[in-house]
Amino acid sequence: MVELKAQTPFGELLPLHIGDMTVAARDLGQLTVLGVSDRAGLSKALEAAHGVALPEPLQSTAEGDAQCLWFGRVEALLVGPTPDEALAKHAALVDVSDGWAVAELQGPGAEDVLARLAPVDLRDAAFKSGQTLRSALRDMPASITRTETGFLLMVYRSMAATLVQELRRAMEAVASRR
Repeated sequence: MVELKAQTPFGELLPLHIGDMTVAARDLGQLTVLGVSDRAGLSKALEAAHGVALPEPLQSTAEGDAQCLWFGRVEALLVGPTPDEALAKHAALVDVSDGWAVAELQGPGAEDVLARLAPVDLRDAAFKSGQTLRSALRDMPASITRTETGFLLMVYRSMAATLVQELRRAMEAVASRR
């Protein structure tokens, strides 16, 4: 009988250290897409159940281990806890935990690395801690969130190795100029 073993999306590809920058895999717990049908009701239910409000566009909210990211015009992503059943009255709930690869890019050159890969302005002056967006990261659809220490990058699990390859190239280019 074949014995299957669960693997992380990045396998042995991470962590990656180049120059003074690091990329490490992150396990955020359960990831649940909330397809919003009743914004006001969902926000109240989220606050009551998980202590986080439904975020405004391009924002995130957090409390303890729970975080909620803006994920699109009528979508949010609940990060961490298993969603309370009360949320289902105001949104469609879809567990997407196994579908995403999550990494955090840190270090003084992180903005320069992402400037080579994303067509959006991610400099601190324009993109503050807690802000989040969906954009292309090279050719990959991604969610990018600025954290206190760097950037949280989420891509589809099938693109995990491509993300590492693109980050490695950009990090090497940035490190060679320092």
